[in-house]
Amino acid sequence: MRIFLIIFVFIIAAVVSIFGFRGSLSEKTPIEIFPDMDRQARYKPQGENSFFEDGRNDRPIPVNTVARGNYLNYEEVFSEDFDDTVLGSTTFLQGKNPDGSWVKKLPVEADYTLIELGREKYDIFCSACHGAAGDGNGVTKPYGILATSYHDDRLRNEADGYIYDVITNGKGLMYGLKDRLTPEERWAVVLYVRALQRSQNATAEDVPAGERAELGI
Repeated sequence: MRIFLIIFVFIIAAVVSIFGFRGSLSEKTPIEIFPDMDRQARYKPQGENSFFEDGRNDRPIPVNTVARGNYLNYEEVFSEDFDDTVLGSTTFLQGKNPDGSWVKKLPVEADYTLIELGREKYDIFCSACHGAAGDGNGVTKPYGILATSYHDDRLRNEADGYIYDVITNGKGLMYGLKDRLTPEERWAVVLYVRALQRSQNATAEDVPAGERAELGI
């Protein structure tokens, strides 16, 4: 019992000693347990050194590496007077017209390659919640995570730019995909969503005449 009391008192004293001085000010140099973590030897950006032959700290990007960020950072890189048909296009990058209204139709050419790209990205990033048919019956539904059905009249009548913006920035529980999908890939997903909507609300007249016989209609 005596040993237990000694150990108990020692623990109490240690806890009081450690936590009792929290928030107190001191002019003494702090103790550095691992000084190499606080004072790391490193080359600063855009500096010079004698290690590399060209004397520059900044090095070329290694082959097959993935850069952090993308060309959407142009506002932080280029001056205000920089003009480019893609980088400065609010229609392509934001899904909005210069006046702030939503873009009604895709600002890119819709073709088979683009819709296949949209299907691929949709299956990866969207189908888990929204379902393969876009009806909201994804694998998350039984767990109480309800996703919007693309077949609602509200979304069928929404502008393409609005859907693009939701894919980009997210809405509600949905996180944005702007750091995972390029603008072209996001527009491809918009195109595929439109295809899903039409597949569930199509009529016989929407099928080309040459293919109706094969479908028996």
